[in-house]
Amino acid sequence: MVMFVAIFFVVMFLIGRLVYLMVFCSEYYGQKAENLHERERDIKAARGKIIDATGTVLATNKSVCTISVIHSQIDDPEAVIDALVKELELPEETVRKRVEKVSSIERVKTNVDKETGDRIRAYGLSGIKVDEDYKRYYPYDDLASKVLGFTGGDNQGILGLEVKYDEYLQGTSGKILTLTDAKGIEIENAGETRLEPVNGYNLHISMDYNIQKYCEQVAEKAYMKKEADYVSVIVMNPKNGELMAMVNYPEFNLNDPFTLNYELTGEVTAEEKQNLLNQMWRNQCISDTYEPGSTFKIITASAALEEGVVSLTDNFYCPGYKMVEDRRIRCAKTTGHGAETFETGIMNSCNPVFIELGERLGVDNFYKYFKQFGLLSKTNVDLPGEAATIMHKKENVGPVELATVSFGQSFQITPMQLVTTVSSIINGGNRITPHFGVEIRDDDGNLVETLQYDTTEGICKEETSETMRYLLERVVSDGGGQKAKIEGYHIGGKTATSQTLPRSEHKYISSFLGFAPADDPQVLVLFIINNPQGIYYGGQIAAPMVKEIMENILPYLDKS
Repeated sequence: MVMFVAIFFVVMFLIGRLVYLMVFCSEYYGQKAENLHERERDIKAARGKIIDATGTVLATNKSVCTISVIHSQIDDPEAVIDALVKELELPEETVRKRVEKVSSIERVKTNVDKETGDRIRAYGLSGIKVDEDYKRYYPYDDLASKVLGFTGGDNQGILGLEVKYDEYLQGTSGKILTLTDAKGIEIENAGETRLEPVNGYNLHISMDYNIQKYCEQVAEKAYMKKEADYVSVIVMNPKNGELMAMVNYPEFNLNDPFTLNYELTGEVTAEEKQNLLNQMWRNQCISDTYEPGSTFKIITASAALEEGVVSLTDNFYCPGYKMVEDRRIRCAKTTGHGAETFETGIMNSCNPVFIELGERLGVDNFYKYFKQFGLLSKTNVDLPGEAATIMHKKENVGPVELATVSFGQSFQITPMQLVTTVSSIINGGNRITPHFGVEIRDDDGNLVETLQYDTTEGICKEETSETMRYLLERVVSDGGGQKAKIEGYHIGGKTATSQTLPRSEHKYISSFLGFAPADDPQVLVLFIINNPQGIYYGGQIAAPMVKEIMENILPYLDKS
């Protein structure tokens, strides 16, 4: 009797469980069963375009194909292998391994041009799948390569704006779902279920193709003429931080980013090759720091004016050097400038004058303005890999360190930091955020998002800003920056020549920072020549390059 009752309850339990699974869980297990017989293939979304200020498309997509094989559906393996070897130009061993591999679907090759994909499809061989895909394409090859960046095989950004704005550009992939039987063979007439991809949004940037192209031409000219290591150029609107151009010459081919832009003289390991590629991809404008030299005198002069420790008519004397403790720190003009005012001192770029300004400010005030002007934090430019300022700890700054910092040596900043800080000083005292991104739009041109950037007001007084604009115009009209003078335009600017470390190698960085119009700056240009051969003074070789750029872009901007 006990045995009968036990059996009865077991049977009732099993019946109840069966009813539960068949009635209440039917939908769940039906879906599970369907999933077991579905094969899934991705459909890549079209990545959003990158479009410049003139409407020129700088990054877009090219239709390509992904070639795959499905082992269970292949009727004639040898025919499939022969066709794929011929059309894809792959080794037979590679293709055979993938065709004979027992898997639900095996990818043979991606980024195959559409013409090849169409030829493979025309063979009509069972077991081969040709899916439409997209490959990133850059119409101008090496234009702004270190700014735009590129994408990987998965269509995700790897470098530059491509990675910074990846979330907007990449879109959402779709899927193709195919029904198969228990052996993995597609069921005839079952059709396919498609989940359509959602294309990425377009990124509209402040770069101007025409300005960028011209700056690259001038950079190439300086690079070749001076046999330099590299040349960097930044063009920015100092009022709002919009970047019109950024050059790091030599650039590289964005459509072939894993090929070095020069010939190797010997064999290298895979690791060495990767290090060389990393160096080639490096954006020197934001990722490399350097001693700015005399362009930094703009910041020292602004701090001294802001603190009220100097006026335009203050008198100085330069015998060609200045003694600081036991150090004799020389002026660029070793015979000396003699008697000078502050105004003529900045026109002459006289080191002793700026050493004295540093002494008048003192260490505490110097650091106060370093922080106030934003030099102790990054600019937050919308590009990856920005380096920070390298500066002495305040407690380690003695008279000699203070002296050398005052005229732009013994510490390092990025070119991007320099143009941002100077822009903030000459625009009335508003610390702007440099950027390329302006708007996000869809393919129909509808606005999705207007990109916003921080501004810090009042980093210096308007009076200080006005005085600095006047002084820097005098540098170009009558001082050391006269080779940047352009008839009919009021140009402000500052030359610089700094020495790289170690000093014993006698390598220099020549630069010129210019802006126009001097009384109401609309455009600022920084031109840097790294390790020029022969004459290396910034006023002699960098200032003429800025003049050449300004002579072309100022009339162009006036017409825009």
